[in-house]
Amino acid sequence: MTSSNCRFLLKNGLIPNLAENPSVTTLLEAHQGAYTTTRTHSDGSLLLFWERHMSRLSNSLRILLNSNPELLFNSEACRVPFFFVSTKPTMWDSLVQSLVDDSMRKALPLVLDKRRNGEELAITCLVSGNVDSLEELEENFSTAFDVYVHVGSYVPPLFGIHQNGARLAVVGCGRRVANAKYSDWVRQRKQLEKLRPPYVNELLLSNNGDQILEGCLTNLFVVCHKDVTGDYHKSSQRDNESTVSIELQTAPIRDGVLPGVVRQVILDICSRNKIPVREIAPSWSEREMWSEAFITSSLRLLQHVEVIQAPSSWESLDTQTWTEVTWEEKQFENAPGRITAVIQKEVMEMASMEGYPVSLFDDR
Repeated sequence: MTSSNCRFLLKNGLIPNLAENPSVTTLLEAHQGAYTTTRTHSDGSLLLFWERHMSRLSNSLRILLNSNPELLFNSEACRVPFFFVSTKPTMWDSLVQSLVDDSMRKALPLVLDKRRNGEELAITCLVSGNVDSLEELEENFSTAFDVYVHVGSYVPPLFGIHQNGARLAVVGCGRRVANAKYSDWVRQRKQLEKLRPPYVNELLLSNNGDQILEGCLTNLFVVCHKDVTGDYHKSSQRDNESTVSIELQTAPIRDGVLPGVVRQVILDICSRNKIPVREIAPSWSEREMWSEAFITSSLRLLQHVEVIQAPSSWESLDTQTWTEVTWEEKQFENAPGRITAVIQKEVMEMASMEGYPVSLFDDR
């Protein structure tokens, strides 16, 4: 959870003249743009997968500029795809990094001084277009964007065997331009909230009610049991373990999911540890084969799933509220399963290995 007592917002390296610093949600709802969110770990000393986040931010900007500039600019005149950045990616990456670094050097020391024991920092970097015409964009490309850095204290959830399981519900269709992370999605996902059942802490997306793509804020993984002969019914009985194998499933990017930073970390871990993984959208109709599930994000890292709910009829989601929907459930163990626990441990080790020292932004 985040704390409203300690948060700072910088715009282009300066503290804006505001009565109070807004929440992250308020910031993202107010400005079109590409963004990424990460946090510190190890008692505020390291940034979580910082280089990966900067690469994803740069890629999101490039994708939006080249395909959907309306998600970067408020001006109608800047809504024509702009292909300059696709030809000079190295220059573009360097520009984005320098703009963010300038604000980070000013924001982090302010928050570190106010951070309480046990708290980490949540950092959101938003890059938003600030020009009113395509001509201005072409003439002043390096100053055509505002960079917002929002830093606040964050209390991470308990991890591992003491962590509470997530409760998920499938409630809506996948996002557009899913391979980029952009602020307009914050407004779009509000429309799904009317279908959130009680106690559910993440909403899942599907285009047909069967293939599950991802969560509104997370990527989804399931551990699926299968028979090596291809007989799923036989594998559900598990009366002959020698013929049963498992695979980790998660929807592929091409299906329309966000290329989450932790998602890619887990794919790297599975490759290195020879954990069978297949990029395929988990199928709700095959849920009896699922033995474990977890969701991932940079704030929660990895959280095992306790329950997934889905509507008995996909068409029923056209109703007004969750009370008008008949739900089916898939339940899992309360504690992380064997595969989930192994991956949790590896994720923490990768976080330490790739930790970016916060001290590099502190010029004091």
